[in-house]
Amino acid sequence: MIKRDYYSACLATAAKRSPVTALLGPRQCGKTTLARIFGRQHKSHYFDLESPADQQRLQNPELILNSLQGLIILDEIQIMPGLFNILRVLVDRPENRQHFLVLGSASPHIIRNVSETLAGRVEFIELAGFNIQEINNIEQLWLRGGFPRSFLAASESDSRAWRDGFIRTFLERDIPMLGITIASAAMRRFWTMLAHFHGQTWNASDLARSMGLSDKTVRSYLDILTATFMVRQLQPWHENLRKRQVKSPKIYFRDSGLLHSLLNIPDYHSLTGNPRLGASWEGFALEQVLQIIHPAEAYFWATHSGAELDLLFFRKGKRYGVEFKFNEAPGITKSMHIAVKDLSLDYLWVVYPGKEEYPVTDKIMVRPLNKIRCGDIDNKPGLIPK
Repeated sequence: MIKRDYYSACLATAAKRSPVTALLGPRQCGKTTLARIFGRQHKSHYFDLESPADQQRLQNPELILNSLQGLIILDEIQIMPGLFNILRVLVDRPENRQHFLVLGSASPHIIRNVSETLAGRVEFIELAGFNIQEINNIEQLWLRGGFPRSFLAASESDSRAWRDGFIRTFLERDIPMLGITIASAAMRRFWTMLAHFHGQTWNASDLARSMGLSDKTVRSYLDILTATFMVRQLQPWHENLRKRQVKSPKIYFRDSGLLHSLLNIPDYHSLTGNPRLGASWEGFALEQVLQIIHPAEAYFWATHSGAELDLLFFRKGKRYGVEFKFNEAPGITKSMHIAVKDLSLDYLWVVYPGKEEYPVTDKIMVRPLNKIRCGDIDNKPGLIPK
């Protein structure tokens, strides 16, 4: 069992200050395991809303839930969105004796009315797959992705088989269960084509022409994959500059293993020789940094003249920029200097797969991915203050 201390601590904190905690994340990322471990530490009751037996138990949900005390876990709550109205009634009662932990595989806006119904009563925690703070083997994590069953598979072929099955099940069962009626073949074709745009600025017209669909249709496909935690749309940052800046989001697969499956990359040797190697590293490293730092908001920045920054985030009043380079000796580019100046960055990291950490200027530091930490020493160039 791989410990997930950060998320366990988040659950414990949320349970103390909010009557409802929503643990969200993609299918099979470990939500149920984490919830059951947390439940064993408390007096708890567990309902799997995919189970016909538990659905039967909840035919009169207000009566049943009101009769229970302690922690009540509702798994895959997007299947029964009507429960949110019941939870609001229960937690608003003065004699409330319960805390609810709800698990979902879709973002709040796709679970109908969750934010409005439970406003002020719910705290959201987003769970992702394994990350480099939990796993020492970066190469395997990058190749296989962070889904526990993919990463922990006995062999590369077993890992690929699990990911292939996950993709098929996601398209044929999970999306229809959200009430979305799209042919699985069409969505798979879009998802596969999107893999070739990983790390690029979104251009609906290019994909629409390739698939013979409208811009609106491919945009709806992208939004579905985003809402189900398969894809990240990294939004552009706009600075008040006299430069034309890119205004479309960049598209990243949130799990590198799924990206490699859709690109038909079977092993690490094939990955290192693939033309999409740099883009794959950029997306993988970006997700790792976001999981470690947990910034409230994150952006990229680019101008039409060619200057760009892969990641921009803010912390304690300071601006941090990150560039991702798959290179054993990454060089400092003119674009980096422009980003530092135009965006008034306090620090810029150049994140690479090597082992040595070293400063380049007073604001630019080359950093190995496995040395990114959220609690680094204050006033050290390129490091986040405590």
